[in-house]
Amino acid sequence: MTNRHLCRGDFLERIEMLAKGGQYQRILLREKDLEKDEYVKLAGEVLAICNKYGKMCVFHNFPEAAYRWDHPFLHLPLPVLCEMPADERAQFRELGTSVHSLSQAEQAEKLGATYMTAGHIFATDCKKGLEPRGLDFLRKICQAASVPVYGIGGITDENEALVTGQGAAGVCVMSGCMR
Repeated sequence: MTNRHLCRGDFLERIEMLAKGGQYQRILLREKDLEKDEYVKLAGEVLAICNKYGKMCVFHNFPEAAYRWDHPFLHLPLPVLCEMPADERAQFRELGTSVHSLSQAEQAEKLGATYMTAGHIFATDCKKGLEPRGLDFLRKICQAASVPVYGIGGITDENEALVTGQGAAGVCVMSGCMR
């Protein structure tokens, strides 16, 4: 999961390094502060890098980027997913969202989410001052969901096995891969 403000050095060079490496399966372009047009432009650049190395690129928040680049992978905040008409949601091969409660996970599935991120699991600078939801929360989401669930928030090499041990399909890493 990207955050170019955490990136040390050139952001696109970091994306290329991540795409070239074998550690990550996909790159979720999550640049929350960009305006739509800026995001669409950056999305095209990141998609080209990911395609070059055969890595999945997932766009975030802007369906317009997916339409512009004819791209079938999109991750939306749950409120945005709720507003998207069913016929538009059906256009995506993968459509993910972030959940923070069991009721949100149930809602996400009803809306057609094909995967979800659940968190934040551990303390993280990205959610400074907010109590982490923890492993028990993650286990409950994983048990209730019929789609893959990825843990997010404070994930490190040291605690990744704890997250997947709760039934998570995998983990999302932001700070560790951007720095």
